[in-house]
Amino acid sequence: MEKTKRAVPARGSAAARRTGVPFGGKNLWQRILDNWQLYALLLIPVVLTIIYKYIPMYGIQIAFRDFKASRGYTGSEWVGLYWFKRFFSSPTCGRMIVNTVLISLYSLLWSFPIPIILSLIINQLRFTRFKRTVQTVLYAPHFISTMVICGMLRIFLSPSGGLLNLIMGTSVDFLTEASAFRTIYIASGIWQDAGWGCIIYLATLANVDPGLYEAAKIDGASVFQRILHIDIPELLPMAILNLIMAAGGLMNVGFEKVWLLQTDLNKATSDVIAVYVYQQGIEHAKYSYSTAVGLFNTVVNIVLLLIVNKIASKASDVEFV
Repeated sequence: MEKTKRAVPARGSAAARRTGVPFGGKNLWQRILDNWQLYALLLIPVVLTIIYKYIPMYGIQIAFRDFKASRGYTGSEWVGLYWFKRFFSSPTCGRMIVNTVLISLYSLLWSFPIPIILSLIINQLRFTRFKRTVQTVLYAPHFISTMVICGMLRIFLSPSGGLLNLIMGTSVDFLTEASAFRTIYIASGIWQDAGWGCIIYLATLANVDPGLYEAAKIDGASVFQRILHIDIPELLPMAILNLIMAAGGLMNVGFEKVWLLQTDLNKATSDVIAVYVYQQGIEHAKYSYSTAVGLFNTVVNIVLLLIVNKIASKASDVEFV
């Protein structure tokens, strides 16, 4: 009697998942051995992520302890939510949260669409040399360090000989004006990062099928109509993905720039959580307190990320987590 051959379910089929038969007749370890070079490359970032991201999370417990370095993590007294209550009852808590949210929200509202607009404009340039020159000029500020950027801002905004005061014919020290801090922070951020941010959108537009543009031209579509009906729909998934990622860091106001531009006279609008964590943890050695404040900031970021991701997944097919 002839032996009937056992049919192997197709790769990725539901039958393969039900019967437990491995794809292509190979189990997981065999497939790993066949592609060991790729897994070896993957191992490096995985190990670095575990070492620098996950292992340090063990220290988060000091946010719930009265941490003493001499006693260690587990030897320090457990105080529960004491440090969180202390932060929320501090007189500057409300101001710091409001400043952090407003600076982050205004930065997102003003900075997010600029790279998209730049990429749409640059994509319409037909002279290659001029196009490359424009891109280089826009990318260059990204490679300037934050400290140098802040030094340049102090020179430009100086009340004696500053470029802005020379243009306006005034002698105002803008860095001491609390009402001007957010504008200075956001405008300098746009100048520094807008050009760099448009790279990913230009790469997306470079993959658009040229046949779509040709068909639109034949149908009599203008440049604006081609941008509206071809370019923007192509950029929309990437824009939504970037929006979700930006929302995840909404509470992470750039510490370096705020710290370097902050003065005693503009603290009403420049006092943010990131600077407060640095002052309490590094300057005053209040490790448990600063960890609690930083943990609160992180939790808010995670909640915002999940909310924006949920909204984006409902409004479109793009989902990050």
